[in-house]
Amino acid sequence: MRTWETQYQMVMALGACDHRPAVPLLSELAQRPLDATTVYFAGDSLVRLRGADEDIAAPLRWCLDRGTPMLADGALRALAVMRSVPERETIDFVLDFLAPLEPRDGVRFWAAAAAAGWPGDRVRAFLETCARGPRLDVAHAAASSLEGRYQTYQLL
Repeated sequence: MRTWETQYQMVMALGACDHRPAVPLLSELAQRPLDATTVYFAGDSLVRLRGADEDIAAPLRWCLDRGTPMLADGALRALAVMRSVPERETIDFVLDFLAPLEPRDGVRFWAAAAAAGWPGDRVRAFLETCARGPRLDVAHAAASSLEGRYQTYQLL
């Protein structure tokens, strides 16, 4: 796989095709230092594939705990695309993960997009902060979520 686009599409296809035997390989790749950083978007596929057998909180937390922003971005992307509403404890975990990030950090985008169906005052405060923030993509996603509207995002 020579281009980042091909690598990204391959990783995403594994999740989209529900190819669960890929979980060990994707997990291994996600923990390895790689020049091909697009492989870290495996967070999306890992949440999809592991979430089918486990509570979605387990693969989401695993991805966020790795300390790799692109892996976290992929995991949060899966929540948004799947329109997943995690349990309050998992929502708090996500918000705690995002709290120290700068307002310009793009990882906030997928969380803002995913939160359209998430309950709670803390979620609302997060979305209001994002809606006033400096990044237009995050602000737009947050504004939609504040209205309870999910945007349509393409998987691949």
